[in-house]
Amino acid sequence: MKARSHLNNKQGLYDPANEHDACGVGMLVNIHGGKSHDIVESALKVLENMRHRGAEGADNKTGDGAGILLQIPHEFILLQGIPVPEKGKYGTGLVFLPKDEAQRSAILSIMIEEIEKEGLTLMHLRKVPVNSDILGKRRTGNGTGYQTNFRHWLR
Repeated sequence: MKARSHLNNKQGLYDPANEHDACGVGMLVNIHGGKSHDIVESALKVLENMRHRGAEGADNKTGDGAGILLQIPHEFILLQGIPVPEKGKYGTGLVFLPKDEAQRSAILSIMIEEIEKEGLTLMHLRKVPVNSDILGKRRTGNGTGYQTNFRHWLR
């Protein structure tokens, strides 16, 4: 009989009942920090080849939000007309906010308060354009208001 490891026991915040496979992770990087469209194209190909993991609904449109993570080029931000300081002096973040105005305002108020506690300034918010026409029926109507925020490092 195989001895049971103490690591399989519920303890603290760990509960083995929450364990599940994490099938479907692909990583592509240039270890020298180089940037190229080829890396993005390769990452999209990896994503396309991961359909087996069940991340797509029966309508072939509704997904689980799988995507690629990449750095937003400083030049792209400038081309969007977003006023930012010099490269390396700010950070960006993606926040999924509720569509309801009262809920969104409450969350933004807390975010701004916390950002300012860190000695930073929230410089800009923008609503990310979304093409809802391509969304599956299960997703239409319950989407969040996507916002990109830009923070200025003042330290």
